[in-house]
Amino acid sequence: MNFPVVRKRRLRKTQLIRDAVAETHLCAQDLIYPLFVNDERHSRVAVPSMPGIYQQSVDNAVIEAGKALEAGIRAVLVFGIPAEKDQEGSNAWFEQGVTQRAIRELKRQFGNDLMVIADTCLCEYTSHGHCGVLLEGRVLNDPTLDILARTAVSQAQAGADMIAPSDMMDGRVAYIRDSLDDAGYDDTPIMAYSAKYASSLYSPFRDAAESTPSSGDRKGYQMDPRNAREALEEVLLDVQEGADMVMVKPALSYMDIISQVRRAVNIPVVAYNVSGEYSMVKAAAANGWIDERSVVTELLTGIKRAGADLIITYHALDAARWLT
Repeated sequence: MNFPVVRKRRLRKTQLIRDAVAETHLCAQDLIYPLFVNDERHSRVAVPSMPGIYQQSVDNAVIEAGKALEAGIRAVLVFGIPAEKDQEGSNAWFEQGVTQRAIRELKRQFGNDLMVIADTCLCEYTSHGHCGVLLEGRVLNDPTLDILARTAVSQAQAGADMIAPSDMMDGRVAYIRDSLDDAGYDDTPIMAYSAKYASSLYSPFRDAAESTPSSGDRKGYQMDPRNAREALEEVLLDVQEGADMVMVKPALSYMDIISQVRRAVNIPVVAYNVSGEYSMVKAAAANGWIDERSVVTELLTGIKRAGADLIITYHALDAARWLT
């Protein structure tokens, strides 16, 4: 009815105009770069299922973090891969554990210029690959909480700027919060993996972190992909327990959840662009089926538009360079 007075194409005419009226803005500081740190010396081992991603020794992880910082990224998420594992994942809270050493060295090198976030889980440290204490094939919730809390405190003692529990045990945010406070780390924030789904898109990560369960699966503690209302319950419980940030994982298949969470809370919302999402893009780009740069930029912008304040992504280093 209003044509030709209303012509929406006028504001799409040039890149300058499009940039001026863009509703969503993605920048390097929105990105968090995951680092896989192993217990080796001077090591850098490619992860075959995740082209461009490596298991790295502490010294090389510091070099990689320096590249990220130079590209404008201000935060890394550390996953430790110990040389030895046991039933309870005792290396997770060991003072000289790989994660603790990596945190100390990253903070020594970069100080307050780089936010170092510690993934707080047991799957990389347990011999069975599950995220908690295992008894007769069942992951026990409450006995796991004490181990997670000990791990979180040890990571804070090492200098972690933020603790990120990813286990999906009930009540773990409150338990960790109390333990951090009791240990004198009341100012260390918690970024909770609040709506973490039992997704089929984690397989490449499990290669990288050497955390594939030796039996069973994680559907007994991670969320059912069919549920949306439950995600909001999980998020709100974590907020009540003291979470400073909440996360939705994965991102691309759960844009609706990100959007609902954004409307439900007033604290920062984080989305995890997971390994399977990354690897699919990499495989398609390697085959010449898509343009990697434009696709990655579009996907990350979509996650931001859905409501994420921060995005954990393996594309971070490339994306930051493209954005700047």
